[in-house]
Amino acid sequence: MKLYFNVIRRWWTMLVAIALLGLVSWSLGGTEIPVPGFMGGMVSMRVEYFAPLLVIVAVLYCLERRLEAPESTAVVRLRRWDMAVVALAAVFGHLLGLFVGMDVPRNLMLLLAVALVVRQFSNEAAAGGTCLLLLLATVSLGRSYQPSGELVGKWWAIPLYPPGSLGAWAAALALFGCGLLSSGRSRSFR
Repeated sequence: MKLYFNVIRRWWTMLVAIALLGLVSWSLGGTEIPVPGFMGGMVSMRVEYFAPLLVIVAVLYCLERRLEAPESTAVVRLRRWDMAVVALAAVFGHLLGLFVGMDVPRNLMLLLAVALVVRQFSNEAAAGGTCLLLLLATVSLGRSYQPSGELVGKWWAIPLYPPGSLGAWAAALALFGCGLLSSGRSRSFR
């Protein structure tokens, strides 16, 4: 099992990505970066909004690394171990959120859910690209201005909600649970 975690799956890269997520969120998190909008022009967003992609890419990298023949005949259910480690990534993200803000772990759970579901129907590259596209669409299309001039997020733009929003937390948690359940099942077409 040690060989599985360290050499084949390389789950230690997820820990490095979480540490890097903390470093980026803590040091550059409030920095605004320009992002091209879908409707033309540029919009700006904080770096910490895109930082969970570091962990998503690391988790997808680890899930992609597999030995098909030994894993299909193994007595130990490796897919369950994989999902346990993905859940552990969310737990580490919550611990990190105590220091950098609780919107980071919420967005991490949301993006992990999206990546796991897309990975079921496609591959790891498509899952990572879908997560980036979701963030870009949320930044470009998910914000609107109130009559008072205040910028607010639309109802579907969960990553833009404030860290204390219980509705956003409930949606992210439900989607993360669905992502874990769907990814825990075997894919017959792969």
